[in-house]
Amino acid sequence: MIKMTPDEQIAQLKQRLKNDPECGITHYNIGVNYMVKRDFENAKKYLKEAIRKNPDIAEAYVQLGGIAMNEGNLDGCYSYNEMASKVRHRFAVPHGNMGFVHLQRGDVDKAIGALKRAISYDPKFVQAHATLGSAYLMQGDIDGCIAQSDKTIELEPKFGPAYNNMGLAYMEKKEFSKAKECFNKAAETGYEVAPEVLSELEENLKKG
Repeated sequence: MIKMTPDEQIAQLKQRLKNDPECGITHYNIGVNYMVKRDFENAKKYLKEAIRKNPDIAEAYVQLGGIAMNEGNLDGCYSYNEMASKVRHRFAVPHGNMGFVHLQRGDVDKAIGALKRAISYDPKFVQAHATLGSAYLMQGDIDGCIAQSDKTIELEPKFGPAYNNMGLAYMEKKEFSKAKECFNKAAETGYEVAPEVLSELEENLKKG
């Protein structure tokens, strides 16, 4: 089967819209293809139209939240994901995204609540597990961060941010050789560990 480009898919979907202009799913799929092209203005237009045609498309709210996040609009991101969670309460992704926004705002307790909810709805939601590890680290629960990062790596062994979180946690525990192992593993996945963290680690390793 030949894979179509986003432009080809958009053309085909727009043709389909001519026959069924009220179809929310078709509008949604056009919006997603515009997102792949990083044409966010057209993506927003079609995703919003999808919601107007079919207010129950929870994924459309999530995608709009993703665009808002990309634009640096945390309030917009939170608001769209909250709408998605109301449309489909047990949909894990919006709860995970709301947890991420809480964390960006420094509201760690609310972040942990939302992320645990996301994981309860989807125990294999890797990003939520990793973000929960970050939340524990921010809260000062170092062992919680390590345990949570371990769970993330069990689910996805090449998930760089989890190794990074674990490395930061071992730095806090002054276990610098373990931290180095974690940062090396993070780098192997293509994740870029902050240079100032690596400098601090090297200094501590020299001190022995």
